[in-house]
Amino acid sequence: MNIHPTAIVHPSAELAEDVEVQAFSIVEAGVTLGPGTVIGPHCVIGTGTVMGANNRTFSGAQVGVLPQDLKHKKGTFGRTLIGNGNTFREFVTISSSTDYGDGEENKVTRIGSQCLFMACSHVGHDCTVGDRVIMANSAGLAGHVTVQDMAIIGGLSGVHQFCVVGRMAFIGAMSRVTKDALPYMILAGYPTLCHGPNTVGLERNGMSKESIAHLRKMYRLLYRSHLNTSQALAAIEQQVPDCEERRVILDFVRNSARGIQ
Repeated sequence: MNIHPTAIVHPSAELAEDVEVQAFSIVEAGVTLGPGTVIGPHCVIGTGTVMGANNRTFSGAQVGVLPQDLKHKKGTFGRTLIGNGNTFREFVTISSSTDYGDGEENKVTRIGSQCLFMACSHVGHDCTVGDRVIMANSAGLAGHVTVQDMAIIGGLSGVHQFCVVGRMAFIGAMSRVTKDALPYMILAGYPTLCHGPNTVGLERNGMSKESIAHLRKMYRLLYRSHLNTSQALAAIEQQVPDCEERRVILDFVRNSARGIQ
């Protein structure tokens, strides 16, 4: 281990042999840091945080710290579970889960692998973030938000509590997301509206032109056909061939608690 003399590492923390902790950083009690992890200067890794391999925090990042929630029970600590290969840039804040004193012990803030959190972005308490997610500068997630794999959230955007951002969705900069964001789509503007499939991003991730055409058809039925949601879903089942994208869209809309943006 390479621990700078000015860093503070709690005796109960478990660090892999090649972990590096740079100047003036604090690693609190019960933290686990996997191999290849680098904690930059002036960072705090909060109590109970578990990081996998090859994670990197830059100056001022606060990961797994106490939630910004007035209902959090004083004197207790939440949980934060982080996968592999994530990058937390300058002054990123990741809140741990909230303990409401109700005896529930399965709450957790969870982050997948290969994500990029740009400077000053924020993940609130009890969020679930999938793999290969990108949050641009100063983007923020309120508590209990779910962001599915490969979604991108533009700079200065905010996602309301309990919302779901779908797989490979693209949230444009300075957007306010108050409902669930449909997978594969671009959502942007004020008020935030769905503008159809994220064609460039989908092509970059290897999606076929046929699949993108199916998504365009589903977008038109949901947003441009003057059908209500139930009618649009029935039309999708009738008019769009069965495929993975159709199943994802249908399941997402049917399981949406807040409705789609």
